[in-house]
Amino acid sequence: MAKRAKSDIRVGIGGWTYEPWRGVFYPDGLAQKRELEYASRHLTSIEVNGTYYGSLKPPTFAKWYDETPDDFVFALKGPRFTTNRRVLAEAGESIERFFTSGVMELKEKLGPINWQFMGTKKFDPDDFEAFLQLLPKDIGGHPIRHAVEVRHDSFKTPEFVALAKKYAVAIITAADSKYPQIADITAPFIYARLMGSSEKEPAGYSKKAIAAWTERVRTWATGEVPDGLSTVTPQSEKTGRTKAHDVFVYFISGYKERNPTAAMTMIERLKKLDET
Repeated sequence: MAKRAKSDIRVGIGGWTYEPWRGVFYPDGLAQKRELEYASRHLTSIEVNGTYYGSLKPPTFAKWYDETPDDFVFALKGPRFTTNRRVLAEAGESIERFFTSGVMELKEKLGPINWQFMGTKKFDPDDFEAFLQLLPKDIGGHPIRHAVEVRHDSFKTPEFVALAKKYAVAIITAADSKYPQIADITAPFIYARLMGSSEKEPAGYSKKAIAAWTERVRTWATGEVPDGLSTVTPQSEKTGRTKAHDVFVYFISGYKERNPTAAMTMIERLKKLDET
């Protein structure tokens, strides 16, 4: 593995409101209104799915900000009204509406935005570039990091990877899932969604699998592509980086009941490796 560069590694789950976590991840008797407070002190980030389905109000984001530790980060899904359209070049108004809905109340706790596309959305080079051009790089002095989650095989092309690099937009790595995996590094940060947790494993993933993914995370942090992942560009285009990359990893889907344990297991393993 390449030597670890200095970077910010975030590990978390999708959301925090899930009934089967009560009495398992959350202690018995914990008030539902305190679940974010609890989760944010055992994880280092959470991906919010609610922003995909509809707009929330500024006081909601401000409340999340107040309830979480100073070093906590939220990743937000961009609204489906933006990505689930035939012509992406016409998404400008929807993107503007999203960023003026109150998300900036998260201030420095606003992490990357996940622009998720349906599996039926095919790659149209001109239209997709027009969409990338609409994404704001900065709002009120706060840099905005964008990531795209594509789920159609037509995106597995060097032209798509080149476009993502041109606009410094991360391609989300889909792991342990049915979705296409494009692990090419195209931005100064990495965004991965691990979707293979199992009911059979007490920690969602086996010890061996957690160890393997932890090493991949540490390799990502150096700006290198870990072994065992599928990329579009040749190996010669992936190596030679020395700049540290922030990494955002979320245990999503799979057997959801185990995802908090999987995330906490990885966080603990990263801490131990950093201490050695």
